[in-house]
Amino acid sequence: MIDGIKIKKLKFIRDRRGRLAEILRKDDDFFKKFGQAYVTTAKPKAVKAWHYHKKQTDNFFCIFGRMRVGLYDARPKSATFGKAQEVIMSFDKPVLLSIPSGISHGFECISKNEAAIINFCTDLYDYKKPDEYRTDPFNNDIPFKWRGKFGG
Repeated sequence: MIDGIKIKKLKFIRDRRGRLAEILRKDDDFFKKFGQAYVTTAKPKAVKAWHYHKKQTDNFFCIFGRMRVGLYDARPKSATFGKAQEVIMSFDKPVLLSIPSGISHGFECISKNEAAIINFCTDLYDYKKPDEYRTDPFNNDIPFKWRGKFGG
């Protein structure tokens, strides 16, 4: 596992009306601060990758469908520098994935229908100077291969 990546297994509280899962709590050991929350989707075989942040931590939760998240440790001083990892996320097997700054990441939809991730990130998106640094998903030196056929 890449140094600094946290995966919190979530539990559903079920009753006859449905399910409830606590996703992110301020008393979680990896919680830093709240910046904003947003939802992003991907269509089947679509790839949304690669990018990293210099300041921001992302906290992903898959709200429907299935996503394959790719992670790559681009931090030169990290013990796991150059390592890649995948995490499969779905609502049926709920986890919260915490991705610290410096980790290149992206995802692809691996379900038959569109899939969605909600991100509880630590910083506001700055439209004038985004904390987002991109790499082409298919033409790079990252030791991780996407199954998807298109994206960016």
